[in-house]
Amino acid sequence: MATAADVDAMRRAIMLAARGLGSTSPNPVVGCVILDSSGEPAGVGHHQRAGGPHAEVNALRDAGDRARGGTAYVTLEPCNHTGRTGPCAQALIEAGISRVVYAVGDPNPQATGGGDTLRAAGVRVESGLLADEAEAGNIAWLTSVRLGRPFVLWKYAAALDGRIAAKDRSSRWITSPESRADVHRLRAEADAVVVGSGTARADDPHLAVRGIEGAVQPLRVVLDTEATAVGPGARVLDDAAPTLIAIAEDAEPQLADAVEVVRLPRAGRGLSVGALLEALHQRGIRSVLLEGGPTLAGAFVAAGAVDKVVGYLAPVLLGAGPAALADAGISTITEALRLELTETVRIGPDLRITAVPQTAPKER
Repeated sequence: MATAADVDAMRRAIMLAARGLGSTSPNPVVGCVILDSSGEPAGVGHHQRAGGPHAEVNALRDAGDRARGGTAYVTLEPCNHTGRTGPCAQALIEAGISRVVYAVGDPNPQATGGGDTLRAAGVRVESGLLADEAEAGNIAWLTSVRLGRPFVLWKYAAALDGRIAAKDRSSRWITSPESRADVHRLRAEADAVVVGSGTARADDPHLAVRGIEGAVQPLRVVLDTEATAVGPGARVLDDAAPTLIAIAEDAEPQLADAVEVVRLPRAGRGLSVGALLEALHQRGIRSVLLEGGPTLAGAFVAAGAVDKVVGYLAPVLLGAGPAALADAGISTITEALRLELTETVRIGPDLRITAVPQTAPKER
């Protein structure tokens, strides 16, 4: 049975793992805490970037000789394969760790089995401690492994009556500066930010992270089906962050060859959401922040490709204008996508609501 010290150590490991959000893909975020043989803190570490040392290795380096005979608390089962770095299970064995507690088993068939390797070497292994908390912190990577596509978070900002713009389409600014700053945090934690042609035309968005020191800039993705919405001088074409323009297979791009373009099959009046997510997954994208307008959001919901919703609701009433979500393939109340509220937080004068679908997302 887990002790209070076990819980405290694992919770700290989960907090450490969160430091890697936005910088480790296509790898998971992982945290590790090591207590020495007497139960005193000896070392901590987290996975900082893809290709760099894993959390366990960083924690072992921090602990030094004090790791021998100690306990390692890891948010994800130690890996069991050699990629750009060596297997963490073996590193823990060689360091003399006597007990390993991990929260979530590794679903990656190429890396799983670390627990068995540790047991075979005589290490005491326990799993499942704070599994729900650890899984929530690593949900983007876990979703990508389980479903073969990136995790999608749809963010929108709206008035209290659900309008994202006034009748004349003006929308700056419905929500507060505090909410807009919080959106940059979401961008910093995502591998890619996605908008559609309507947003590109109406807002000429920049989509880069601002105001967060050391943030890794996400890939800016514009779904421009007819290759007409993003022209020379568009803000997404500057050098602040990489940009990918998705167009239809039969469209004729007007941009210079230096701009990266991906051709996707059509679906209805737009592009195939599934094909887009597959193309991003192949690029190592494991988390997507969907910032597009109601049409694009509707396409993702209709495709069963929204894993989390974050809505910023301002204490404002507009009474007319576009709603946050357009046609999502829902024709009757029995088809409604029911959500489970997971968090409500005041952000300045606004309310941030976080929810997840009650039904499991669709597998490919």
